[in-house]
Amino acid sequence: MMRPETKHAVPPAGDICRLSAVELAGAIRRRKLSVREVVTAFLDRIEAVNPLVNAIVSLRDRGDILREADAADAGQANETGTLFGLPIAIKDLASTTGLRTSFGSPIFADFVPQEDDFFVERIRNAGAIIIGKTNVPEFGLGSNTYNNVFGPTLNAFDPALTAGGSSGGAAVALALDMVPVADGSDFGGSLRNPAGWNNVYGFRPSQGLVPAGPDLEVFHAQMGVEGPMARNVADMALLLDVQAGYHPQAPLSYEKPGSFLEGLASPSTGGRIAWLGDLGGHLPIEAGILDLCQAALGRFADQSFAVEPLLPDFDFEALWQAFVTLRQASSGCALKVHYDDPSRRGLLKPEALWEIENAMRLTAPQIRAASVVRTSWHRMLLSIFDRFDLIALPTAQVFPFEVGTHWPSVVAGRSMDSYHRWMQVSAFATLGGCPAVNVPVGFDDMGRPMGMQLIGRPRGDLAVLRAAAAYETTLPWPAGA
Repeated sequence: MMRPETKHAVPPAGDICRLSAVELAGAIRRRKLSVREVVTAFLDRIEAVNPLVNAIVSLRDRGDILREADAADAGQANETGTLFGLPIAIKDLASTTGLRTSFGSPIFADFVPQEDDFFVERIRNAGAIIIGKTNVPEFGLGSNTYNNVFGPTLNAFDPALTAGGSSGGAAVALALDMVPVADGSDFGGSLRNPAGWNNVYGFRPSQGLVPAGPDLEVFHAQMGVEGPMARNVADMALLLDVQAGYHPQAPLSYEKPGSFLEGLASPSTGGRIAWLGDLGGHLPIEAGILDLCQAALGRFADQSFAVEPLLPDFDFEALWQAFVTLRQASSGCALKVHYDDPSRRGLLKPEALWEIENAMRLTAPQIRAASVVRTSWHRMLLSIFDRFDLIALPTAQVFPFEVGTHWPSVVAGRSMDSYHRWMQVSAFATLGGCPAVNVPVGFDDMGRPMGMQLIGRPRGDLAVLRAAAAYETTLPWPAGA
């Protein structure tokens, strides 16, 4: 299948902007390109393309960015960071020192943090130049990137469609060559779904690999994680090497097992993939998605992977309800401080109010029962990984939909009972604490992109990346738009 042409009337990407992050970092290091040249090329690209899609927000002043680039060039002899000179826009759910962080909420429309999130600090220390933020849904709720601060982000292939979310701005910025690599976060598919809908890669790391914080809930179960997005697997590994590793203020974090980028030098040796499909009809999935995924699985045969259909013996409705409960106990409780303030409550979108009000009705026994179901699912996953190396599922249950639709109310003839029920397919990796990568699988007859999840055993991140890299070599089209 050939990649369809994007419907955005944009100029072709310059040679610099089409280079991979690994290539750009190497060219800067060898002084084949200056930091100013690289940064200027991407700023020019942003100027030409971003007004059409609204992916990058809170863009810093060009003069300030270029002065930072010049300072980097002047001091290059003393710089050893692996991201040195690369421009990056940070997801607008992560705090950035001195740069507006809105969380997509009018409550924080003018908020300027005084400290970085841990992974942002690591990106700075690795030599990257932070040029702005990438757009998100309000507080990251829902897989459609729109908010009342900056408006919607439009799909990289069709401006009438959603970019997905919550890392929608990041996915579109990557797909349209506005940044060489991007960060994202994922609770219910936010690194995976927008990647699938914009023909790029998104990687949800194992729980604890990338430290979360600073945060008041340092011992809280980490269902939400930070991770990398990119136009290829090696670039994701480059950023993950910077993001990952133990932080003393994140006690559930752990040391990374060596370099992921270097680990990709040893190719995958194949293995067995369990294809879960639509879970025997449990998941409503729009027509055409399973066909694209099964065609993608066929490409794995050339990489010594064998695929076998599997339907685990588990109560998937109970598992979804456990996800809903634990999300409310986490996200809903965290947002309650705004609900309790009469001046802020009216600024919250309905999905946020739904999370908060349901969280207020939860009891401790309900939360414990949900945790028990989650533990049972983790054990089920371990038993699957005794027989298989990877689990495969569609990345999304629907193709990208019209951007003005907040969320699908019906999928494949079935009514959705919440703003995120249609994203149920993303909950399985989250609840297992497993690494999961979105790989592109192609386009339907309307040119809408789709992706597939490859899920690995907990802390088996490198094996998942190697499998994704092996699959990448089989694709007849490039990532991005």
